[in-house]
Amino acid sequence: MTFNPLQQRGIPLDKQLRNWRELNVTPIDPDHVDPYTRCRIIAMNGIEVEAILFSHQLARHCPDIELKQQLARTRYIEAQQQKVVNWLLPGLASVLETTIAYEQVAVDLTAWVARMEPDPYLKQAYQFGVLEDFDHLYRYSNLYEMIEHRKAEKIVDQLTEVMPGRPTALHHRDPVDNVREPYDKSSAAPISKLHALTIMAAEQQTMNFYMNVGPTYMEPIARRLYQEIGLIEEEHVTHYESLVDPGESWWEMLLNHEYNECYLYHSFMETESDPKVKNIWELHLNMELEHLRLAAELFKKHDGRDPEQVCAPELPQPVTFEPNKAYLRELIATQIDYTTLGTGYVQEAHERFERMQETIMGGEAPPSDQVIEENRSKSGEEYRLQTEGEHPVAGHRR
Repeated sequence: MTFNPLQQRGIPLDKQLRNWRELNVTPIDPDHVDPYTRCRIIAMNGIEVEAILFSHQLARHCPDIELKQQLARTRYIEAQQQKVVNWLLPGLASVLETTIAYEQVAVDLTAWVARMEPDPYLKQAYQFGVLEDFDHLYRYSNLYEMIEHRKAEKIVDQLTEVMPGRPTALHHRDPVDNVREPYDKSSAAPISKLHALTIMAAEQQTMNFYMNVGPTYMEPIARRLYQEIGLIEEEHVTHYESLVDPGESWWEMLLNHEYNECYLYHSFMETESDPKVKNIWELHLNMELEHLRLAAELFKKHDGRDPEQVCAPELPQPVTFEPNKAYLRELIATQIDYTTLGTGYVQEAHERFERMQETIMGGEAPPSDQVIEENRSKSGEEYRLQTEGEHPVAGHRR
């Protein structure tokens, strides 16, 4: 059954405000939750944070006080939604357990988007990035075993494999080589715009999370690893945000943000296995339908166009968290040696890449390599989680 959010009516904005009791949701049980329920929570938290930050940026560039007030009303509701979503995560989980879940989101969400993306250039951007997040999952899983004496399998189950991707040490590139060409807003498929916003928001939230939690550790190797991967997440945000056409007006960007929130809440409502969490997705979807309606009115007023000119006439197939093992192994086998040059990709190291590597390494092994060596020394072997009957793909450079 088709669903066009532009033709649906949601909860009126003045009926969306919730009190403390309503905001105080019961968190998920970390020992019994479907790992992909946790992934959906983390992904939607990133989407809501991006909605709030974008609204603040728009307000800072808007001279009209009445428009600022309208944005503030909607933004406060978005902030309530973000608190509900993020507070679904349990306080029992350690920072490292949440970190591993963040990387599972990055791996399986980005892999799914890459599989579904119709534009070859955009698809390549997601394929490139997912091999790096895949390796981050491997590095953090070894840190988890070393300092908490637990296996990442407890978190990712058998859904996502834990093994080397493109080595983290090779992710440090000259900043100019992290900028991609944007899609063309006039010709890009609507789903391509939604994909770009989704992965940009997810990576941005990961970057912010690592920036804040990294220095809370006492263990030197943990502090160093969060610092290294946190810098790479900054590269990833640059990589993904540059895919969005900067020629879109503020009102078009607002419309796309609100449409994407409707798309994702609808997707997760359709695929959620936890009834209590599913109810939250449904409630928030009905809130976002009104936010989209308000954004559509602003778009029509200030851009002079109909929203149907830039948005899909119906929601695409639901975003789905599912295993991507075979797809990732294929990428490892064919794209492990890629790096970037300008707005493109090459398989051979080049002068800027080598200069960046030499400068940032400073003649020492990076934390991402040290954590593997330290865990081998402490645990007897490095930690990997591979599906039974499958074997790792050879060819890693480090």
